[in-house]
Amino acid sequence: MKFSLIATIVLLALAQGSFAQDAVDLDRLGQYFEEIKTKLVHDVTEIISNHEMSNQAQTFMEDSKTQLEPLVAQIQEQLRSVATNVEEQIKPLAANVQAQLKPQIDIFQKQMEVIFQKLREQTMALGN
Repeated sequence: MKFSLIATIVLLALAQGSFAQDAVDLDRLGQYFEEIKTKLVHDVTEIISNHEMSNQAQTFMEDSKTQLEPLVAQIQEQLRSVATNVEEQIKPLAANVQAQLKPQIDIFQKQMEVIFQKLREQTMALGN
């Protein structure tokens, strides 16, 4: 009887040790799941944050574009006005310069024609 009692106590001790090991494994498994949960929450929070930042950037760009469009249109209109004014001022100046240079250009052209005529005559004289 003592032997069976000792064997029973040994079996109970082994079983208790086995259950203790299972409890440690369960704690490790619980810790593993807790770490996964923490990482998952962190990753989802980061994704949502990045998505919100992207949306904020998109909204900022659209707002900036909306605000700048009238300014760009105004600048373009001013540039057209300035270009028209410059053109109106330069046309008479260009016509005046052209009128002043016309006689000099005509004289230069006549001089060049005389030079080419002389070269042609000299070339003909050399050829004969």
